[in-house]
Amino acid sequence: MMKKISLLLVLVSTVLFAQEDDTVKITKTLDAWHAAAGAADFDAYFELMTNDAVFIGTDATENWQREEFMSFSKPYFDKGKAWNFTAVERNIYKNDEANFAWFDELLDTQMKICRGSGVLKKVDGQWKVAHYVLSIAVPNDLVDELVELKNEKDNLLLQALKIKN
Repeated sequence: MMKKISLLLVLVSTVLFAQEDDTVKITKTLDAWHAAAGAADFDAYFELMTNDAVFIGTDATENWQREEFMSFSKPYFDKGKAWNFTAVERNIYKNDEANFAWFDELLDTQMKICRGSGVLKKVDGQWKVAHYVLSIAVPNDLVDELVELKNEKDNLLLQALKIKN
């Protein structure tokens, strides 16, 4: 009976260690990804994304496929000034096979507090960002003011989108 309990403890420890190890790797990947943008390291930043990655920015028109996002952001990186995001809180979740993970994070940015969320995919043993959504966190008591500020532009964009669809 003791051998069975010991074996069970070893198996549980192994599983927990493997999960922790992936969580650490995911955390390091996301931190390195944000750090590469802060250091304006274009190659390092985009190497941490999958080839079919999507980046959704704070503007309603920003739904970038990887190649488009590279073209859009290259001038910022070339000037040595991309963006600087630091995670201050992060939650990470993984599927049972540990080949996909999803997360949400609060970020300290030049836009103040933002929220990022996304999906990572394990590619050849390395975690990479496959999908990322950035949003500006707006306190609930300021929503009415914000809606008023963006009312005109949002109405124009909504009309254009309705015509397009």
